Amino acid sequence: MILTVTLNTALDLTYEVPALVPHTSHRVGHGTERPGGRGVNVARVLAALGHETVVTGFAGGPTGDRLRALLAPVPRLTDAFVATEAPTRRTLAVVATRAGDTTLFDETGAAVTSAEWTAFRERYVDLLDGAEAVALCGSLPPGVHVGAYADLVRTARSAGVPVLLDTGGEPLRRGIAARPDLVKPDADELAGLTGSREPRRATQDARRRGAHAVVTPLGPDGLLAATPDGLWRAVAPGPVHGAPRGAGDSVAAALLAGLVDDTPWPDRLSHAAALSAASTAPGAYDPELSADLLPQVRVTEESA
Repeated sequence: MILTVTLNTALDLTYEVPALVPHTSHRVGHGTERPGGRGVNVARVLAALGHETVVTGFAGGPTGDRLRALLAPVPRLTDAFVATEAPTRRTLAVVATRAGDTTLFDETGAAVTSAEWTAFRERYVDLLDGAEAVALCGSLPPGVHVGAYADLVRTARSAGVPVLLDTGGEPLRRGIAARPDLVKPDADELAGLTGSREPRRATQDARRRGAHAVVTPLGPDGLLAATPDGLWRAVAPGPVHGAPRGAGDSVAAALLAGLVDDTPWPDRLSHAAALSAASTAPGAYDPELSADLLPQVRVTEESA
């Protein structure tokens, strides 16, 4: 079983309009609802890949109930959320189809109480007992201390469970010092951590800060990975018109699968690049496209 943690879950709503025009009204059809938050999206991809997956974190109120209802039919995915008194946040994505642009409106999230945090910690420890790996993903909600991910990394390491950390800002800075097995910052999160926007330097610097391996998605420039086996880049053939909002979560899912299966780094990165390029939405991908792309992914070892 693979465990994913989403402390700041969301109910994601997407509208499509031909163009987003300020100061005007827009007529839309039915919006698309999805269960959201990075770890939830990662779990849905893992389940689609055939891995038994458990999702935990927080969910509350009518939006939390709706999120859980949307997850209930997903095969190989088990809900282990801790209920909160405050409602789960919502996010709104407005897609302008003509330009291919997306405008996001993200609620911050409701505060988690100390009792709710204690209940989550107890459940987390219990779930680690049967986990092959754990992913700690996304932002922290109000009420959860900034060093929470660092504590959760150390707890997993004490239980002998490998950890992927996927967050940014101060939670990433503190979390990486707890020595997770893998971190997956995007380019902005990596720059915020290291102060550098030169990918090779920044990725290697992030690894020196405590992570066993660091993988950074760089859009059309592929994935850059600083690992114990060397510095690698994986690039899928392009252009591929996937869903950028879901690509990073697909990368995390593929890396977790590779971590559990102990596959060589070039194979892990090939799978991650193909899955990323075949993403169709957060938490979803096109399996036929991913299979077609996989043998075309180019993985090269780079000089340090």
